[in-house]
Amino acid sequence: LANTYHMALQPGTELLGDLGGLHKFMGWDRPMLTDSGGFQIVSLLKLAEITEEGVTFENPFDTDDGDGGDEDDEDADKPTKKGSKRRRMLLRPEDSIRHQNLIGSDIIMALDDVVSSVEDDDERFTIATYR
Repeated sequence: LANTYHMALQPGTELLGDLGGLHKFMGWDRPMLTDSGGFQIVSLLKLAEITEEGVTFENPFDTDDGDGGDEDDEDADKPTKKGSKRRRMLLRPEDSIRHQNLIGSDIIMALDDVVSSVEDDDERFTIATYR
């Protein structure tokens, strides 16, 4: 099992693709499943903003002063909704599939809008259900 969200952040799915995929990188010759990155909507909710387009995550490895940011990213120094200067990653359903293909996954999961089981806002469940 490989986590698509975390592989996209570090080391990067493009790098994994250039290296021949995660199978080759790990020396793993059996089937591999990748998740969609949807669980991070719950586990990193404080760093996420959910829209109809997808979910935008602040990079949890960056500091609020912008250290660790990518100078080539035109949005790297723009404050996020939380006022930090962390890099952001938009994860849309098509991005999740692209990342999983670059990883070389054998079993690909579709991006879903995961809602915490302890959420008490019925509207949040309704929105996620129809999304």
